[in-house]
Amino acid sequence: MAQYDSFARFYDAVNGEPEELVTRILDYVHRYAPNATSILELGCGTGAVLSGLGSGFTLTGIDLSPSMLARARRRCREARLVLGDITSFSLDETFDVVICVFDTLNHVTSLEGWRAVFARVASHLSPGGLFVFDVITVGRLRDLDESAAWVYDFDGNTLIMSVDFADEPLARWNIRVFEGTGGDVFELHHEIISELGVALDDVRALLAGDFEILDSGDVEGGPASDNSERALFAVRRR
Repeated sequence: MAQYDSFARFYDAVNGEPEELVTRILDYVHRYAPNATSILELGCGTGAVLSGLGSGFTLTGIDLSPSMLARARRRCREARLVLGDITSFSLDETFDVVICVFDTLNHVTSLEGWRAVFARVASHLSPGGLFVFDVITVGRLRDLDESAAWVYDFDGNTLIMSVDFADEPLARWNIRVFEGTGGDVFELHHEIISELGVALDDVRALLAGDFEILDSGDVEGGPASDNSERALFAVRRR
């Protein structure tokens, strides 16, 4: 995730405010952990999700990118923010809820790494605690691989982004931001971001030891499948 250092200052302008995602997270929390008072976010980025969760929780975020955390500190001053790796972190405390969204889990590019994340989550959740996470699906990555590059103009800059999934299950996001610096002059910011596509049955198998699946759905609220755009899971620590 440290690769996002050069992209951090453009991140929120490109992605916008995650209002619908925050609503889904809070719905899960109110439904499955109504007495929760503490939330940990893995891969908190610029703090967009943490800042949307409201003031009713003690908030902690962890991320591997110093630049993303610097922006999160300005955006979410009440949160405790930690520089760390989501596959190996140790905070010496437990939380009522852990969340991991915006493809963060897909950025871990081995199944061993996913097992490590799930083990870290289990050890940092209170008994019966709630884990909410999303994944981009293998079907969505295949669709993106076959699609034309996405071009987006914002604030005098231009983003060009494409996905190469030829080496399935590893996807490579080619992200280029041409930053307008005045007149017809642009500065190029270029990153290659790798993600792992994992079939949902394999995700469920990885969860089986430590977690009970409470709900899984797609972005439209229907059942999640490998052809969904994204799958959102709510699971409980056993």
